[in-house]
Amino acid sequence: MYKHILVAVDLSEESPILLKKAVGIAKRHDAKLSIIHVDVNFSDLYTGLIDVNMSSMQDRISTETQKALLDLAESVDYPISEKLSGSGDLGQVLSDAIEQYDVDLLVTGHHQDFWSKLMSSTRQVMNTIKIDLLVVPLRDE
Repeated sequence: MYKHILVAVDLSEESPILLKKAVGIAKRHDAKLSIIHVDVNFSDLYTGLIDVNMSSMQDRISTETQKALLDLAESVDYPISEKLSGSGDLGQVLSDAIEQYDVDLLVTGHHQDFWSKLMSSTRQVMNTIKIDLLVVPLRDE
């Protein structure tokens, strides 16, 4: 029986699909349900000189992410306990959230396209976390 389900979302149009699937599981187990989005830390991607205020851009992205998470949470008929946002290494951020919030099921999506077969973040997550993982296939049309 699951007590706390965490849904990892990328805030794309597929995110509601993942959340609705997790809501069904949470209802069956009377479990807490939380969502998390992990942003790429843009300053880690480029080490040369750039003429952009990185702090300002990160703040704007963070504000947009928080709004998108709130909108997503309000789109389902189930209480969302935590609306989390992190940046950095996907596996590490998820592991930290899982430990901090006592999560026992992680729900994530997986695109079945060419690039995802080469560079899947799901594989990294599978090798990092130590709890049950539900991977929902997301077909690209």
